[in-house]
Amino acid sequence: MFDPNATDSLLRLERMIRRVRDVQAEALDRELAAFEINATQFMILATLVSGDANSASTLCRRVAYDPGAMTRMVDRLVRKGLIRRMACPDDRRMLYLEVTDEGKALYPDLQARAETVQRRFRRGFTESEVRQFEALLQRTLANAPD
Repeated sequence: MFDPNATDSLLRLERMIRRVRDVQAEALDRELAAFEINATQFMILATLVSGDANSASTLCRRVAYDPGAMTRMVDRLVRKGLIRRMACPDDRRMLYLEVTDEGKALYPDLQARAETVQRRFRRGFTESEVRQFEALLQRTLANAPD
């Protein structure tokens, strides 16, 4: 049986999650503007620094970004000298991405700015509430189809 209230509630929740993501990205863009880095470029750099990805295709999955747009973002970070493409020794068609020394040197400053933004968004929440919110989001992600 169709329940319009349940659908409205789900749509409101989805819009709210998107709005929070967008507002956080805008705040991070402003915080990183002095470095000529945007939120998406920071997420790419952070994902590479953490070792969660080493190629553009893996980055697309981790950051949920369109492959064409990812190529352009990677190109920008390469031009800035923050990452480089490296040929895979086992498959010359494959290119790995690696953070340069310049990128590694800049990353702590970028991370500190990102943490400032996160603290601002967590203001008024207890540590327990933050952990609970994270657990609820993890449960939601666990329900996603493979």
